[in-house]
Amino acid sequence: MFKKEIVHKLENQNKDVYNMQQTTENPMQNWKKNIILFLGSQTISLFGSALVQYAILWYITLNTQSGMMMTISILCGFLPTFILSPIAGVWADRYNRKMLIILADSLIAISTLILAILFLIGYDDLWLLFVMSAVRAVGTGIQTPAVGAILPQIVPEDKLTKVNGTNGSIQAMIMLIAPIISAALLTTASLETIFFIDVVTAAIAVSILLFFLRISVHEKALLKQTTSYFSDMQKGFSYIKNHDFLKKFFLFFACFFVLSAPVAFLTPLQVTRSFGDDVWRLTAIEITFSIGMMIGGIVISSWGGFKNKIHTMTLAALIFGACTFALGIIPIFWLYLLFMGIVGVAMPIFNTPSTVLLQEKVEQDYLGRVFGVLGMISTSMMPLGMLVFGPISDFVKIEWLLIGTGILMFIQGFFLLGSKVLVEAGKPNLEESNL
Repeated sequence: MFKKEIVHKLENQNKDVYNMQQTTENPMQNWKKNIILFLGSQTISLFGSALVQYAILWYITLNTQSGMMMTISILCGFLPTFILSPIAGVWADRYNRKMLIILADSLIAISTLILAILFLIGYDDLWLLFVMSAVRAVGTGIQTPAVGAILPQIVPEDKLTKVNGTNGSIQAMIMLIAPIISAALLTTASLETIFFIDVVTAAIAVSILLFFLRISVHEKALLKQTTSYFSDMQKGFSYIKNHDFLKKFFLFFACFFVLSAPVAFLTPLQVTRSFGDDVWRLTAIEITFSIGMMIGGIVISSWGGFKNKIHTMTLAALIFGACTFALGIIPIFWLYLLFMGIVGVAMPIFNTPSTVLLQEKVEQDYLGRVFGVLGMISTSMMPLGMLVFGPISDFVKIEWLLIGTGILMFIQGFFLLGSKVLVEAGKPNLEESNL
C-alpha cells in the first residue's frame, strides 16, 4: 500500500512537471500564431492612434503656424511618458504584460471618447488637445515597456530581428495609409469623427488580446512581490549602472534623441513656411517617410543587418545625419521628399538592431525596467531638444537647425564604432553565430 502511494505521488509529480513544461513550451511552439495575433492587434490600435496623431499635429500646425504651440503640444505628449516610464518598467517586470497593454489601450480609448463627445457638443478649445496628448502619453508610457519586454516571451531569440523588422514594416505601412486617410477626413469631416474611429480600433485591438491571444505570464509575475516599487526601480537603475554596455548605449541614445528633435518635429513647420501650407504637402512628407520606413523594415527583416548589430546601427546613424543635413539645403520639394524617404529607410535599420540588442542581452527579469528607462530617455531628450529648437525656430530658419544637427548626428555615428564596449556587445551570441 505504501509503495502504491509513492508510485501514485511520483506519477502525479511527473504529470505536474509535464504540464509545467507544456505551459512554458506552448508560447514558442505556437509563436507564429501568437505573434500574428499580437502584431495584428497592435497594428489596428496603431492605425487609429496615427489618425488622431496626424489630425492633431496638422490641426495645430495649420491653425497656429507657431513653433511655440507645437513645442507645447509635443511636451504634453512626452512629459507624462517620461515621468511614468520608470514606474511602468517596474510594472512590466512585476505584472502580466498582456494585461498592462490592454489597460493602456483602454485608457487611451476612453480618453479619446470623452474628447470626441466634448468636441461634438461644442467644447473645442486648443488646450483640450494638449490634455488629450498628455493622457495618450500616459497610456504610451504604460504600454511601451510592456511591448518591448513581451516580445521575447512570444518569439524565439533567433527570430527577434526578423519579427522586429517585420513589425517596423507593418507600422510603416500604417503610417503610410494613416496620413492619407487622416488628411481626407480632416478636409471632409470633423475632428471628432477621427476620434471616434480611434475608439473603435482600440476596442477591436483590446478584444483580440483579451479573447484570442494565449501566452503564459512571465515567471516573476507569478511570484508574490515582497519588495516595494521604489526598491524594484532602484534595482533596475543599479542593473543599468553595473553594465557598461547599457550606460554607453543609453548615453548615445540621449544625445541622438536631442539632435533628432528638429527633423522629427519641425519638418512639417519647415514645409509650411518654405514650400507652402497646403495639406497635401504635409501629407506627402509623411507618406514618403512611411514608404521609406516600410522599405527599411523589409530590408532589415530580410537582410538581418551586419553580424555585429553596432555596425548596422552605425550605418543607419550616418545615413540619418547626412539626410538631415540634406533636408536643410535642398530648395526643390520633390528632392526634399526623396531625402525624407531615405531618412525613413534608415529608421528601422537603426531601431531594429538596437531593440533586439536589448532583448538579447538584458535578463528577462529586468527587461521591463530597461525598456522603461529607454522610454524615459527618449521622451525626455526630444522635448528637451524642442525646448531649445522650438522657440529658436520662430527666429532662426529651420534649415539652419537641420544643417547643424545633421552634421553633429553624422559625427556621433562614429562614436558607436569607437566604443569597444558597444562593439563587443553588438557581436552575435554563440547560438546565433552557429545558425
